[in-house]
Amino acid sequence: MKASIIVIGTELTRGIIQDKHGSLISRELTHLGVHVSEIVALPDDGTIESVLGALMRSSDLVIITGGLGPTSDDMTRSVIANAAGCRLVRDDKSWVHLLARLGEKAYGANARQALIPEGFASIPNANGTAPGFYGYGGSTLLISLPGPPREMDPMFYEYVIPLVREKLDLPDAEREEYTSFITAEAKLEELYESVDPELDWGTRFQDYRISLYVSGKTRSERDIAVAKLRGLVGVHRIEQGSTDALQMVIDALSRHNATVSAAESCTGGLISELLTSRPGSSSFMLGSVTSYAAAVKENVLGVSHETVERFGTVSSECAIEMADGVRHLTGSDYSISVTGVAGPDEDEGKSVGTVYLGFSGKDRESVSVRLHFSSWGRESIRRKASVAAFILLASFIEGEDLSAIVSGWDYI
Repeated sequence: MKASIIVIGTELTRGIIQDKHGSLISRELTHLGVHVSEIVALPDDGTIESVLGALMRSSDLVIITGGLGPTSDDMTRSVIANAAGCRLVRDDKSWVHLLARLGEKAYGANARQALIPEGFASIPNANGTAPGFYGYGGSTLLISLPGPPREMDPMFYEYVIPLVREKLDLPDAEREEYTSFITAEAKLEELYESVDPELDWGTRFQDYRISLYVSGKTRSERDIAVAKLRGLVGVHRIEQGSTDALQMVIDALSRHNATVSAAESCTGGLISELLTSRPGSSSFMLGSVTSYAAAVKENVLGVSHETVERFGTVSSECAIEMADGVRHLTGSDYSISVTGVAGPDEDEGKSVGTVYLGFSGKDRESVSVRLHFSSWGRESIRRKASVAAFILLASFIEGEDLSAIVSGWDYI
């Protein structure tokens, strides 16, 4: 089976951004046993029309990303319809989805996002407004996906891979999925290649996590390789299946019928924002305090002046008192606190990336752990600290030894 990939975007052809879709799609198709003969990057100027026709004559499968927006230069859907010899029609499911997301704004130019070639089927887009779609142009399977990575990536993994297997009659390949936390994608790739370079490894970067896919050899050999990888990064850093650190906390709270609160400094409210982002969060999230200044830590959370004077606000002692303070303030069963140095303007005598996490719970001794994250900027540290906070809060609720856990963490 032969496939071709077209990635559309003037930013790509001008070198403003780098194409990642082509390599991701090509890698996964290769794992399926499909030979990718061409990856073509095209601007938003209609060039796709002549290129698509040529590729359809030589390919069993053509996957196109981009050009599905509402503006006049988004030509992908009409070009595919012309190539397939059909007209564009409104897809009812896509229109309902568009209305739900945009309301009255769905009318006008935005309405074209619900159009797909007649006879094609839509691919749901949970993270955007434009659906993907697939169908045949002659004997060639055509699959069109939106360009933004946060939309394209999950659609490709959830819908396109099973679709390609079905339509091209490919055998199911044994493949395990894991979720990796905190480790940078480049470092993760370096580590799994050192563990077993003969396995087929793949990664997909997502918000606050990386999906890791492993195939090849036997199930036992894959399990051994993943166990070695886990040993390199530490406990709870690579979890089975598709999950996220926030869900680990929510599941732990649900199992114990418990509530939580948060006190944040260097994360600036990110932990609280994530805790309240899920439907039904009011059942477990009672409240939070963003205490950036020392005076707020003292006057609102009850951190002692002696602690601040003696140890500073970036310390284990301060983290514990912050966690205790917000738990008593809100009446929650458990609490999490974070204080640290996310940027050079927050220097407390500690290097950028130094973070203390505090944990307080009913009938439980309060504890704190110190982590030092490699710095790729303030936002990177905030995100890593939030993920680490969720992993360790779930472990704290389950009664695990946090010091023992973080002592084995590496490459953060």
